[in-house]
This record gives sequence, C-alpha cells and structure tokens, in this order.
Amino acid sequence: MMNKIALLNQDTIDKIAAGEVIERPGSVVKELVENAIDAKATAITVEIKEGGISFIRITDNGYGIKHDEVPLAFLRHSTSKIRSAEDLLCVSSLGFRGEALSSIAAVARVELITKTAEALTGTRYLIEGSAEIANEEIGAPEGTTFLVKDLFYNIPARRKFLKTAQTEGTYVTDLIEKLAVSHPDISFKYISNNQTKLHTSGNGSRRDVIYHIYGRDITAALLPVEYECSFFSVSGFIGKPSVSRGNRNYENYYINGRYIKSTLISRAVEEAYKSFMMQHQYPFTVLYFTFPSEILDVNVHPSKMELRFGNPQDIYGSLSSAVYDVLSHRELISEVPVTEPRKREQVQPVVRQQVPEPFEKRRIEEIVYEPKIKPPASVSEQITLADTSPAFLTPEAKKKHRMIGQLFKTYWLVEYEDRLYMIDQHAAHEKVLFEQNMKRFKNREITSQTISPPVVVSLDANEEEMLKEHLSSIQEFGYEIEHFGGREYMICAVPDYLGNIDIKDLFTEMLDDFSNLGGRTTPEQVYDRLATMSCKAAVKGNDALGIKEADALVEELLSLDNPFNCPHGRPTIIAMSKYEIEKKFKRVIS
Repeated sequence: MMNKIALLNQDTIDKIAAGEVIERPGSVVKELVENAIDAKATAITVEIKEGGISFIRITDNGYGIKHDEVPLAFLRHSTSKIRSAEDLLCVSSLGFRGEALSSIAAVARVELITKTAEALTGTRYLIEGSAEIANEEIGAPEGTTFLVKDLFYNIPARRKFLKTAQTEGTYVTDLIEKLAVSHPDISFKYISNNQTKLHTSGNGSRRDVIYHIYGRDITAALLPVEYECSFFSVSGFIGKPSVSRGNRNYENYYINGRYIKSTLISRAVEEAYKSFMMQHQYPFTVLYFTFPSEILDVNVHPSKMELRFGNPQDIYGSLSSAVYDVLSHRELISEVPVTEPRKREQVQPVVRQQVPEPFEKRRIEEIVYEPKIKPPASVSEQITLADTSPAFLTPEAKKKHRMIGQLFKTYWLVEYEDRLYMIDQHAAHEKVLFEQNMKRFKNREITSQTISPPVVVSLDANEEEMLKEHLSSIQEFGYEIEHFGGREYMICAVPDYLGNIDIKDLFTEMLDDFSNLGGRTTPEQVYDRLATMSCKAAVKGNDALGIKEADALVEELLSLDNPFNCPHGRPTIIAMSKYEIEKKFKRVIS
C-alpha cells in the first residue's frame, strides 16, 4: 500500500533547508563573514576550534542588528538585501539568501550578541535547533558577534560525514584567505585553536594581502592586469608561468566582490597560458571582475559560488586575449636568452608589434619551451624495442652495438645487425633513476644530501596540511624539513639522486600531487611520487651528454628487467629496420 502524503513538520523542513546551505563549518563561516562584509564592517575576527566543528566565533564592527529585528533574522527567507524577485537579478550584496541564519540555527547551538550605533544597549539572543532559548539586553560594543557551537549536534549522521578537524580547518583557512584577498580594505584576523593564523592590515592594497598570504616568491612574480570591454572589466594580477601549480588551488576569481568558481573563466585563462606552461600545470591568478547584472545568473547553486553568463563565447574570447597580451609583454620575453646564431639581432626595447612575427614565434615556442616535435607521418614505419628480438639485450649482442652519435641533441643512435635503434636520453635516464630509486626505497637505502644554505619555501594552507599529513613519507624519500616560522619551511636536505634541479618547484609539485590524491599514502602513490622525482632529476632533451656518458646510460638501461618504457609509459627506445630505410630510399620496391 502506498504511503499517505503528509506535510513535513517545521523542524524537518528547517533541517532539509539547512542541508542545502550548510555543508560543513566552512559554510557557516562563509555565510556569517559575508553578512559582516555586507554590514560594512572594516574589521572581522574569525576564531575556530577543532576545525570549526565544536566552536566558531565571528566578530565584526559593522552596523549590528536592531533589537526587535533579531528574532526575525532567524526566520527562513528573512533578509535585508532584497525585497522582490526582480532584486535577484541585480543583487550586489553577498549574504542575501535568507536561509543562512535559519539554517545555521537549525543544526547548531547559536549565540548572537549585537548592537547598533544608535542603541544604548545590545542584544543577546540564544537559539538551538531552531528553538529560541533567550532574548535579553546586554552591554556590548557596536557590531555583531556570532558563536556557533556543536555543529550538527542534532543530526549525528551529518556530523559523522565531516572530515577530520584538521581538514575542516584547512577549508576554513582557505575560505578566509580568499575573502581577505577579495576585500583588502577589511582587516581580517583569523585564529585557529588559539593560534593567530592570519592578520591583514585592511589598508586596501591587493598586493600586500597577496604577499601576506602567498609569500614573497609569488608576489615577486606578479603581472598586473587591467582590461575593459563591453562585456566586463577586470583588474588584478596573474603569475608568471614559473609559479604554476599542479591544481587550480591558486586560481582566484572574484565577480562583483564575490569569490566564485567558473569553468568558463578558468578555461579562458588557461587557454591563454597554454603556449607558456607545461600540460597539467595551472597558473596563479587573482582577478577581480565587474559584470553588468543583466548578463549574470547568480542562482545556479545554493552557495552562490557558481554563475552562468550571457554571451559566454564573447566573454571567453575577450578574457583569453587579454591574459595572453599580458603574458606576451616585453618584460616577460626579454628575460629569455637569444640563441647564438641570432646574436647579431640584439633585442631592442620596442613594442611587441614591431618584432617580426617569425622571430617572435621562434623565441616563444622554441627557446622558452621545448620544441613540439611532430610524429612521423607513418608510425607503422617504427617499432618499439619490445617488438624486437630479445637478442639485442644479451651480453653477446651488446659487444656488437655501435654507437653512431646523437640526433637533435636528444636521441642516441645505436646500430645493431640490420636495425637502427634510437634511444631517448631523457626517457632512458628517467627509467634508470626510477628503478634505482624503487630499489633503494624498498631496501630503505635512500640517502640525503645537505643543502647549504637551506631552500625556504612559502606554502599555502592546503600545501601545509599535505606536508604535515605526509611528513613521514616525505622524510622516507630523503627530505629533511624544518619549520621556519609562519607558513615558511626550510628544505635542509634532499634525496641524493636529485642532482642540480629546482628543489622548490619539485617540492611544491609533490605536495600538489598528494593533495590531488588525498587519503592515505599507498604503494602505488609512492610509485608515482618516485616517478615524478626521477623525471625531474633525469637529463633532459638538449642537455649536454658526452658519448661515454651516453654509452654508460645505455648500458644501465639495457641491464634492467624492463627497459622498454619510462615510468609514465613512453617508449625509451624505438627501432627501424634496414629494410624500411632502404624502402624510403627506393633501394627496394616491395
């Protein structure tokens, strides 16, 4: 028999509504801080304990709430920001949903202390699980303080699915940082477990806030952006390609004062970076957009973090071109050395349009980045080493190998019987290092080399969490890390096989990889980390390598159980038969 249709009680309705808005402690902080910003606060303090699960306190010096409006503020769909459905299309404030306080009060114990400028006394209001507990006058400074305790205390199932206190705290940290960047004119103070994690001045300088949060290395690599078209205006900063990351955590976009996530904007910016950055790397951006309200739809998601745009293709094209123009500016290109044959053509301080197109393209694509080598027209003309006779690997065969020389400063040519073998020096070295490292790791034989002076890295909240969570694994790799104060850490020693590479970039890339994987470290993840480090430490294409070094490298490669592919699956060696070569020269007809 079908169940009878009935109306839900108000308690259930409130908890269902809360589920749409309040997902975790960070959701509470977001709603309350945005309300404080809308109340014209110039100073906001956020304090959490246990990741915000047990305790959240948010204090601001904004307008406050009138005594007789306090209970009304906790009713569903109550708001001071809009009055009609039409207002939704042109809303400019942040916290306008109308369910925020009601939703928070439905799933937590809430205490509010507030006072307006004109009132003689303030108001203390207690509400738990949507039930009013107290409403009384109290002495208080101008502004508002919210205490939110025991989140989801009355919904154990929801509380059970929260992550660890450390992870939830990281979400809050990331949120506060993004809010601070979006409002440099507001002084943000953030305290976690009685420790001050962030305190911005509120002096209005965007660059100062970026420096405070992301450190000096990224701040030194900023490129200013100022652009306006008929669809939007944008200002802010983008990072030089050298400060890229392995995920989108460093992409910050703000529309009309609100931090948002937009696939359209991300793809437009990443398209501009495509020819300047390696694949699967993402830029640093802090971009502030102003859009006319008529081309925005802000009601796509309950959190208001996702938007829909009118004229998406025009917005995409305009933004991508604007970012590309900044990246192509002379200051960026002039740092690139000119190759020896072009020495007589010294770079002059002229505008971009005066540089001949072929020269500009050659400098960007061939000098700044490794050339894009197109595959042969007919790949059936090649075979991998795995397809050849295993006799090539025997000690007797190795005595007959003849090292001919190097092709394109990258591929070593070896003649054996009726075949020509081409060995990629980078893939080969990567494979050799990988096998050596795996053996060392399994046998606990990895040793370190001391760095003097130590390399100092500035980490964001997520990178710092990954470092703390995976520190034991990182130490097993051969790293020695010391805290240097704040979010800065010293890399005092690195695995001895890394050689002369960019230690800082490799370290942050490893933390990004841990972030992307999440959870506990598995043997497979260890494999990936070692593969990444092997790849970074391996000799690259175009790197100088003598014939004796190449011969020793090939010898090591062919001694492996599986020398056919690098850890990422690329072939280390390909071969072409004498017959196929003679067909190309028309020495044979069939």
